[in-house]
Amino acid sequence: MGRLTTHVLDTARGQPGAGIRIDLYQVGAERRCLVSTVTNADGRTEQPLLDGENFVTGSYELVFAIGPYFANSGLAAKQPFLDDVVVRVTLANDEHYHVPLLTTPWSYSTYRGS
Repeated sequence: MGRLTTHVLDTARGQPGAGIRIDLYQVGAERRCLVSTVTNADGRTEQPLLDGENFVTGSYELVFAIGPYFANSGLAAKQPFLDDVVVRVTLANDEHYHVPLLTTPWSYSTYRGS
């Protein structure tokens, strides 16, 4: 069965991004929020964002609210350069998709992990 997972790494401090809100939207004729969650102490979500019957091929947006995280970290100004990081992905097959976010207050990168 397919599933979608993620985690956040704070590369500025070399630690997991704990307490970051993540919203998952299904994108099609309309944009619909499917999941809202917060990362744990390991920078991961407690459960997959999609799995089982909820896993449907198509386009999705992961919205990582890193602005508030860095504003509270002391690393960035109270109004950080980056606020929400939006990553749009297409899930085309019934397999495991893992989308890590590596971020600082000023940059980010992502990739399809394992």
